[in-house]
Amino acid sequence: MCGLRRARALCSLLAAGAALCTVSVTVDAAPSSIVLLDCVVIDDNAAYNDASVTQSQQARAEMASTELRARVDQRGLYKVADNRPAAALIDGFTKTQDLSACNGCELEIGRKLGVQRVGVCWVQKISNLILNINLRIEDTAGGQVVFQRSVDIRGNTDQSWRRGVDALVGLLASEPEAAH
Repeated sequence: MCGLRRARALCSLLAAGAALCTVSVTVDAAPSSIVLLDCVVIDDNAAYNDASVTQSQQARAEMASTELRARVDQRGLYKVADNRPAAALIDGFTKTQDLSACNGCELEIGRKLGVQRVGVCWVQKISNLILNINLRIEDTAGGQVVFQRSVDIRGNTDQSWRRGVDALVGLLASEPEAAH
């Protein structure tokens, strides 16, 4: 009889432990919230561009921003926040500085939107052949960088920019501690 009680007690403990494990997995699976700021273009040769080149690069930056938000959201890496409630704040900052190097303004935007993380994206154009797309994700509360990567792309085309965004999202997905 004593053995039967021990077996029941052990089964109860195992069942309770399994239930706790299930709860912790469920809690950990919920993605953090993030605001992904619009990608900015840093063009080392901007002085030599005509207006059409500048316009096409700006259009690609907007496309890359949209693609980045969609892919991060689709893969469930983060719950991507809508930037519109902070549009006035973002516009105010972008009129005076580059959001990829604004010394903490990105954190203020993240706090205004109530998100846990803020992502800053920029594309550095060395030439029409050599570009890189960069993504830095910071913890909104403390400002710690939790992810920063750069992807080199070849060719200044919509397709190459999309591939660069895909590669960045793939890198983010490969680092689960950065993605949650």
